[in-house]
Amino acid sequence: MIKKLICIILSATLLTGCSGSSDVFLSYNETNNSNVEMELTAKLKVADFFANDLCVIPDELNHMQANNITATSALILNTTKEELIFANNIYERLYPASLTKLVTALVVFRNADLSEIVTVSNNAATIAESGAKLCGFKEGDQISLEALLNSLLVYSGNDAGIAIAEHVGGSEEGFAKMMNDTVREIGAVHSNFVNAHGLHDENQYTTAYDLYLIFHELIKYEAFVSIINQVSYTATYKDATNQTVNKEFLNTNRYLKGTENAPDGITVIGGKTGTTSKAGNCLVLYSKDRNNDAFISVILQADSGNSLFYQMTSLLDMIE
Repeated sequence: MIKKLICIILSATLLTGCSGSSDVFLSYNETNNSNVEMELTAKLKVADFFANDLCVIPDELNHMQANNITATSALILNTTKEELIFANNIYERLYPASLTKLVTALVVFRNADLSEIVTVSNNAATIAESGAKLCGFKEGDQISLEALLNSLLVYSGNDAGIAIAEHVGGSEEGFAKMMNDTVREIGAVHSNFVNAHGLHDENQYTTAYDLYLIFHELIKYEAFVSIINQVSYTATYKDATNQTVNKEFLNTNRYLKGTENAPDGITVIGGKTGTTSKAGNCLVLYSKDRNNDAFISVILQADSGNSLFYQMTSLLDMIE
């Protein structure tokens, strides 16, 4: 295992995939002398975007093996020092399940005011898909965007996701476009999203590395970190008859609930779980060590909930 490797190795594939960058990566023969300086400046700007505070991991470091890590894809990085600890199959496209909700949150933080009041539609209140996790919001409920976002991230309510999408994007389709525009802007170019909640769709996929990029953006928002750090959240809102409703939602993160223990010296701040039959069991986690170094870790497509958290603990055990 390669430990404490500085990951400022710029991949041409990743750079040319960055939103807006394809226009500037021309061969010398395709430019004239007056354009050379402009082209080089553009290249440097894109390179600076990746090198500034991100790890870019070449494929030769993407096939690490560990006996306890059996999930299809796994990744852990020290984001304070920009150091790779473990990576395996991090560019493989997989179904994200409810990790999709991280992108939903990022779109909200970038485009909306959390104090906005949302009216829950019939569409959001009547998800019929078997196994869909619901907060139980009803048509006509008046609830703040902040309360919906908390319910989405803490409890993983799919009805909260639709209500957010319709309010912020005008429609589920409009919001999906915002999701894809957002992830491409941050370099997560191997993902595609068609809904805000993560219920299975063949055309919705991501990679462990893209999720790292998405999560790395999210932890820049103090409100996001506060939300994912909660053991539970109580949503207070008005129903269609203007009566006050209070609903408590428990976090799906076993580390926060105390049913799973992180290794000594590691503090789990929070994260997001996701599970469907096609995606398997998935988790993105934000943690810190005794030195206050921050870590982002990802497990995709573990074969059970118990295996998911066992493997995540194994990743955290790699932190020195």
